[in-house]
Amino acid sequence: MNKNRLPQPLRGIIPPMVTPLRGRDELDVAGLERLIEHILAGGIHGLFILGTTGEAPSLSHRLRHELIERTCRQVAGRVPVLVGITDTAFVECLSVARTAAETGADAVVVSAPYYFPAGQPELQDYLDHLVAELPLPLFLYNMPSHTKLTFEPETVRRAMDQPKVVGLKDSSYDMPYFHDLCALLPARPDWTLLIGPEELLAEGVLLGGHGGVCGGANLCPRLYVELYEAARDRRIDRMLELHHAVHRLIQTVYSVGQHRSSFIKSLKCALSCLGICDDFLAEPFRRFRPEQRAQVQQHLEEAGITPAHPMPSIVTAG
Repeated sequence: MNKNRLPQPLRGIIPPMVTPLRGRDELDVAGLERLIEHILAGGIHGLFILGTTGEAPSLSHRLRHELIERTCRQVAGRVPVLVGITDTAFVECLSVARTAAETGADAVVVSAPYYFPAGQPELQDYLDHLVAELPLPLFLYNMPSHTKLTFEPETVRRAMDQPKVVGLKDSSYDMPYFHDLCALLPARPDWTLLIGPEELLAEGVLLGGHGGVCGGANLCPRLYVELYEAARDRRIDRMLELHHAVHRLIQTVYSVGQHRSSFIKSLKCALSCLGICDDFLAEPFRRFRPEQRAQVQQHLEEAGITPAHPMPSIVTAG
């Protein structure tokens, strides 16, 4: 690992990259290459693969390893690459982490182990055992809606005693919890605290967070970079303008569809409409029907988002 590629703390926008697919166990390789270049062109500060937006739990282990290798090879050190290693099997977490280290990734990311309910002491033991064998720095990923288990603040505080644990991404939508994590930051000046929900990005940065892991940055990376920068610099008027643009994306593009899976479906559909990558989804999901795709296309056109101008036109004059 090139330590110079992983600032501590890591600040800015680290998109959770979607995984372009052409079939159940087949990457859309050309789409992956276009997507990576599209995201990097937006000025992002890192790249997170094999997260929730990347459909990681639905992907085979073979495909996960292939994605890591191809992504790290193409990024080639231009930004830090973070790799999700969450799995129900401890040994598979380590296997993915080793591939990440061997192919040039900079850190790994793990959520609380899911399926079996665990208490906080068991979660702490799990982290202790994992950290002891990891070849890369570790970010925690708080995602209680999916894992049904939270990294409680005291567990986070204890994890901060381990130098190899370097940060946390919070996707809980629980701002009092995020406040509690911010209060821990003075104990570890090198610790990174990132927020997941993009509608909370500005608030999270104003409160003391270091940036965001925002799914919409797959589609409009420059929008989220500029929102982060405006919040960081306390340029409130510009921040509010950009925040409202993000909110409009959530209310339009993300609103297509009827189920909780619609976020990933909408995002992949939008990327497909822009000619970036295929919109195939891992089982049990299916791509949008033609009428839903037409709605996404209409929302993109109304926002002025095109392959040549991948940012809402309303904010480009700022």
